Amino acid sequence: MEQSHQALSSKSEAFIEKENKYGAHNYHPLPVVLEKGEGVYVWDVDGKKYYDFLSAYSAVNQGHCHPKIVAAMVKQAQTLTLTSRAFYNDQLGPYEEFVTKYFGFDKILPMNTGAEAVETALKLCRKWAYEVKGIPENQAQIIVCENNFHGRTTTIISFSNDENARKSFGPFTTGFIKIPYDDIEALENALKSTNNIAGFLVEPIQGEAGVYVPADGYLAKAKALCEQYNALFIADEVQTGIARTGKLLAVHHENVQPDILILGKAISGGVYPVSAVLANDAIMNVIKPGQHGSTFGGNPVAAAVAIAALEVVRDENLSQNAAHLGVVLRTGLNEIASRNPLITLVRGKGLLNAIVINCEEDSDLAWDICMKFSEYGLLAKPTHGNKIRLAPPLVITETQIYECLGIIERALNDFR
Repeated sequence: MEQSHQALSSKSEAFIEKENKYGAHNYHPLPVVLEKGEGVYVWDVDGKKYYDFLSAYSAVNQGHCHPKIVAAMVKQAQTLTLTSRAFYNDQLGPYEEFVTKYFGFDKILPMNTGAEAVETALKLCRKWAYEVKGIPENQAQIIVCENNFHGRTTTIISFSNDENARKSFGPFTTGFIKIPYDDIEALENALKSTNNIAGFLVEPIQGEAGVYVPADGYLAKAKALCEQYNALFIADEVQTGIARTGKLLAVHHENVQPDILILGKAISGGVYPVSAVLANDAIMNVIKPGQHGSTFGGNPVAAAVAIAALEVVRDENLSQNAAHLGVVLRTGLNEIASRNPLITLVRGKGLLNAIVINCEEDSDLAWDICMKFSEYGLLAKPTHGNKIRLAPPLVITETQIYECLGIIERALNDFR
């Protein structure tokens, strides 16, 4: 099978070398150096144009450099950027009202990054468990799923089973029970195993695990079980939220309203770090002044940007676009799979999709295929070795989807 060895320009090599020399080696990027983005496209430093099929891990659902979102950021950045939460500002309250009504919750706790929001949700869940549910102090347990990805803080990697993310970072935080994903019986057994269960933290679709979509009804049954056992259902929608799966939230496919909702990434359209934890008063009111905070969380630029980003999702019907074009993309991928045995499985929902490549997880084949994609003008990245995530910005058109399917098939055929 052919391997892809695209020659890098001296300009690209210089930028890559600079990162290698001065930056920590905590990522393994595809060797392409980008300098411009617009809509579904990005351009490298040599002017080559690509379709972006990663969307910054679903942060740029609204497309690169959306003019409305950028304009909101520029306008606010020229007026007031940061007050800290030591004072009020004229942007935060309107944003809090907008976002809580948008998602149907009483209150928001604003943060900056997805991992920060997950940490906030864990703290909130524990505090509720002690002060409302009555679990003895320091005895709370939170149920999580195997192969989860919720971030990379010390607490979060404590309940990861990705050994690469865990090795040499211990000792780890306790208080978590790990069960198989998409297994209702395992969830019920964990919930009834002890009276100290505070909540269940779950991704509606496991993104990093290779876009693993659970069985129909799993989320609704899980929410019902949490209600039965008085445990909080915590939905990590950092990657799956904001229209990515064809609904505003992935849990909406099963008409589930989480007790705690975690958002990040596309809540800003990818132009600024913004994250959020949403809950109703019965939960959120356990947090009192001084008990949790963030210098930048809820800053004026973030507030203005997030309102604009969410208005774009609503006004441009991005949920409907993702739902329709997701079917077009998966149908096309399955047709390619019927002609090319390199694809063993197509899975996804909306425009969060993946193909499973017919090789071992430790093979370089998926990486080489992504290199070939880039040669033909499409950027994607492997996850968990032999899976390639395909998640373009939600502003993509049907014509562009068909063009990208052509690129994908042409690249795969080079490896037959």
